[in-house]
Amino acid sequence: MGKLAMVVNIRRSSQIGIAAVIITLCKIEVLLPIVCCLLHIAYCPSPTEQTMQTDKQEMFYNRLLKVYKHRSKQARRLNISCYRLYDHDLHEFPFAIDIYEDKLNVAEYRRRHGMSDPEHEAWMDASIRLMEEVTGISAENIFMRRRERKPGRLGQYEKIASIKNEFIVQENDLKFKVNLSDYLDTGLFLDHRLTRQMVRKESAQKKVLNLFSYTGSFSVYAAAGKASEVVTVDLSKTYLQWAEENMRLNQFNDPHKFRFVQADVLQFLHELPPAYFDLIILDPPTFSNSKRMKDFLDIQRDHVQLINDCLATLKQNGILYFSTNYSRFSLEAEKIQATSIKDITKATTPFDFEGKLSRWCYRLGK
Repeated sequence: MGKLAMVVNIRRSSQIGIAAVIITLCKIEVLLPIVCCLLHIAYCPSPTEQTMQTDKQEMFYNRLLKVYKHRSKQARRLNISCYRLYDHDLHEFPFAIDIYEDKLNVAEYRRRHGMSDPEHEAWMDASIRLMEEVTGISAENIFMRRRERKPGRLGQYEKIASIKNEFIVQENDLKFKVNLSDYLDTGLFLDHRLTRQMVRKESAQKKVLNLFSYTGSFSVYAAAGKASEVVTVDLSKTYLQWAEENMRLNQFNDPHKFRFVQADVLQFLHELPPAYFDLIILDPPTFSNSKRMKDFLDIQRDHVQLINDCLATLKQNGILYFSTNYSRFSLEAEKIQATSIKDITKATTPFDFEGKLSRWCYRLGK
């Protein structure tokens, strides 16, 4: 296209008279929607732009249909009803789409999209219709949220609504409550599905400690694996109560075997007896600066001390599972007092997160 010149005359009646705005744009047609949005001018896309939008929507539809056919088949084969369907596969459609049985949880990652609010709403409606068409899940069972890309799980405790769209889902014959509206995360991290199974298989007659427990899914798996004791620790009262509810959903009610502790993990570890636990799960956020903590947590800076403190309360031949979502994490293995350290990141990556997962997972022995 040659030089584009556009003159927009805006005449607005007001107390101070009439304003005139003249805009000249050269070869920057892409900025027109943004400029019009700033000036509150109705912007009508050209036929060419409309065709481009239709083409992009068709690309999204085709991609979504392809992954849905593939992953739903795998999920049925593995008897899994909650899984990641789509994760920003196309740049123009920055969604993370998870299936929770008969519902969709859709997170739109924040970015500069250049659309006005009405245009973005129309684009979102069109995207939801495509999701509905591909999955057969009705629009009233599709839950949307917008989120920023934050390091690790920073912000998971932030409440964003009080709608309480809560449901019970199943994973490997166990029940969990999920909330698809009120928090940045749903209450069940799907990427640790395989890690939870590992914990279950190793928990028989073991004393298990679950640190930074969130909603206690690892505790449920440990109890299902017939652990002799499970201690669930988190700083958040809300999530600790959620963990208790998940345990009760699965008939794990014995207060002598299953304890819940609201505490700052960094301080709590110093209060534990040495060589007491057989199995520890350590899945901390990348950063945490809660006012209830004595100090803030930086997992890259603090992981050696945190891991060694766990090893101190672990029995001989005990096992520590350590995971972090910090994509640039570097384990300082030479400073860690473990007899063995194994990177199990790949082994704990489920089929629906292959090539998309930016977390690390380790199995450490004492």
